[in-house]
Amino acid sequence: MSKMEKLEVLVEVSARHVHLSKEHVEILFGEGAVLTPNRDLSQPGQFLSNERVNLIGPRSLMNNVAVLGPERPATQVEISLTDARALGVTAPIRESGDVAGSGSIVIEGPNGTVELAEGVIAAKRHLHVSDTDAEKYGLKDKQIVKVRVDGQRPLVFDDVVVRVNKNFATAMHIDIDEANAAAASGKGMGEVLP
Repeated sequence: MSKMEKLEVLVEVSARHVHLSKEHVEILFGEGAVLTPNRDLSQPGQFLSNERVNLIGPRSLMNNVAVLGPERPATQVEISLTDARALGVTAPIRESGDVAGSGSIVIEGPNGTVELAEGVIAAKRHLHVSDTDAEKYGLKDKQIVKVRVDGQRPLVFDDVVVRVNKNFATAMHIDIDEANAAAASGKGMGEVLP
């Protein structure tokens, strides 16, 4: 950060979840199906849906996996590295949307299954930043920062990619493995380090 003003951010644990394309929503949940909101997430326009799927890998399966809405242009499965090992699938650490050559998996819904040839990732830790906060704190889109996360075992996460968008609410997302490392749960606070 080019400015020295302290930036404290909400740190949220992002559990395993799936983003589905409209085509795959209909395959999994039936013709004409749409994702129905259960509750809003911290990022504007994003929601936890009422729909759930099963993930089937070569080694095991995971039931009742959350589906986030709204629908996206391409289906993407975000799991932790521990989940990937348990399922027996490949999950490269990537930014959301970067699925070319990523892992494969079977997604099962109540009305059908989708054999996803690629689209399984472990999400790269990232910091959503509103454009006003980015300007205020001297942050740039795709910049790499460090964030100190409070918890029972506070630690500093390196290699955090900043994602700037006028529609974002400023918050950091880490996966369950990273949260466990910091003994953090749910929502906590962190500080972006200069």
